Order: sequence, then structure tokens, then C-alpha cells
Amino acid sequence: MAVPKRRMSHARQQSRRANWKLTAPNLVECPQCHQPKMSHRVCPNCGYYDGRAVTAEETTDKKKKA
Repeated sequence: MAVPKRRMSHARQQSRRANWKLTAPNLVECPQCHQPKMSHRVCPNCGYYDGRAVTAEETTDKKKKA
């Protein structure tokens, strides 16, 4: 069975455990509305992906009725 030969210092132990930090998502500019969006996803602002309208944008009439 593998057993450590020497006691590990606190600094080395903490540095080994400090690998859980996450990075911020990569944002790119939408070519249609120029708002930041996550890459390879539909723009939440205009609803376009790859130059095509994927989600239909709600009109003001629909918003008033709901």
C-alpha cells in the first residue's frame, strides 16, 4: 500500500486542493444585434443563430394581451 514518506506542508496541501475554481463563460458579439452572447448558442436578445431567425420575436400586441 502506498504511504507518504514525509508529512506534506500546509501550503502544498492547499495548492493541491485549489483547482476547483471556474472560469467565466466565453462571450462573443452577436453579428445581428451586436450584444454579447455565449458562443454556439441562440442570441437571447434577437433570437438569431448562424444568420437565421431561430426563435420568433414577440410583438408588442402579444405582450399586451398576455
